[in-house]
Amino acid sequence: MKIFPKQVDFFEIFDEASDNVNEAASHLVELFTDFSLLDEKIKKIYDLEQKGDTLTHEVMKRLNMTFITPIDREDIHTLAARLDDVLDLIWGAVDRLSVFRIKAGTPQALELAKVLHKTTESIARAMDYLKEKKYSFVSDTCIEINRLENQMDRIFRDALGKLFDDIKDPLMIIKWKEIYEHLEDASDRCEDVANTLESIVLKYA
Repeated sequence: MKIFPKQVDFFEIFDEASDNVNEAASHLVELFTDFSLLDEKIKKIYDLEQKGDTLTHEVMKRLNMTFITPIDREDIHTLAARLDDVLDLIWGAVDRLSVFRIKAGTPQALELAKVLHKTTESIARAMDYLKEKKYSFVSDTCIEINRLENQMDRIFRDALGKLFDDIKDPLMIIKWKEIYEHLEDASDRCEDVANTLESIVLKYA
């Protein structure tokens, strides 16, 4: 069902928004893999965060203009907000690298970024399945997102332990702890996206 005039609908925007989040997570992995050209890599993620804000604003604007929606209005609002949260937290982690003058990554940050990227890839797939009304595939992908979030929790705990064991500078511990927390919080918001998708499936499958 077409909700917006002519060719635009909510699913198309969610498709673009999830791809945008996934692209930001991909650049995050590249950044933690190699800190060369750091300012350029940070700028790429900033631009994607700005694009995400625009897409979120578009969803909210269209939601206020539309009386009949393909799924519950609350679910549309929650999906848009949680996707935006994931992107904001990715940007927050990257912004702190710049503010804290971090010049080299850690293996733990890279591992967190890689798992987060796998999670955003799963979200992008789930959005495709939702658009195609392949509800069983949406459910299977949500299970995978939850599994990755549990994996992220374990890596986060190990990363904190490693941080306190290996780094003697208390300021550097505080800096990396905050970056790790942003990445772990991004994973939590991904799980919120999965929970919302599972709620939609229960209503419409």
